[in-house]
Amino acid sequence: MSERVGFIGLGIMGSRMAANLRRAGFELTVFNRTRRTAEDWAAEHGARVASSPAEVAAECDTVITMVVDGAQVEGVLLGTGDADPPAPAVRDSARDGLLCVDMSTIAPSQARRIAAALAERGVRLVDAPVTGSAPRAEDGTLTIMAGGATEDYDRARPLFAAMGELVLHVGPLGQGQMVKLINNAVAAVNAATVGQALLVGRRTGVDLDALERVMAAGSGGSAMLELKGPAMRAHDYTTLFKLEHMLKDVRLCLEEGQAAGAPFPFAALVREVLTAARGRGLGGEDFAALIEVLEATSGIRL
Repeated sequence: MSERVGFIGLGIMGSRMAANLRRAGFELTVFNRTRRTAEDWAAEHGARVASSPAEVAAECDTVITMVVDGAQVEGVLLGTGDADPPAPAVRDSARDGLLCVDMSTIAPSQARRIAAALAERGVRLVDAPVTGSAPRAEDGTLTIMAGGATEDYDRARPLFAAMGELVLHVGPLGQGQMVKLINNAVAAVNAATVGQALLVGRRTGVDLDALERVMAAGSGGSAMLELKGPAMRAHDYTTLFKLEHMLKDVRLCLEEGQAAGAPFPFAALVREVLTAARGRGLGGEDFAALIEVLEATSGIRL
């Protein structure tokens, strides 16, 4: 591939997404805040390890970021926000025409602010958050929702095709983030509803295997029933998507909705459940761990 690609952020999702880019034939320059993580990944998959985000930008035509939150995105792209350890940022060495593709999940308003700051240096930005969790990142079947100018989306499309199955251009810059936040808020509400339904079933003596089968076959079926129902019943919180990250996404969705005058009361309720779960020290666990709060409220265990 002629496009020189940089990838910043090799965590649970990013490491798998970058691996799919390598399998598709893209040459990568990578950076991770923990250098050993980047070195281990590069040794396994074949890539050059950069010492800073600025070094990635100096060598690449397109830079993908997949980090935790908006502060980290600002840190690696602009040199502001959360830069720990401090490192020269993408903007510091960006050449005119560089395309940045942020695949993290951040506030739409923050994406637009970052884009404006990058534009001062002739750098373009596409916001392209993903959904599908670690298993779909592994097999390259993520859903990718991209916001930005059509020409920028078209330029990034071959990269998206290597990482995702459903790839959509959903509108101007920031709309990728808004679609993602709404989706995740719905997922969190759904997961909490599944947990409550299972607890009602347990309290009333229902066969939970039968309940799950009936719900899955009917109008009560959902991705959260399939993915989180068994995990909640087994109290298996192996991390596919961290609870603290889901809390961040629900909070951002509520903030954007409030600014637009659009209430989302069910998301506000699940925000409190997730907040209580994080207060119990479950922030690093999969968000299925919200069942712990629901169990404590109901006074029973699944």
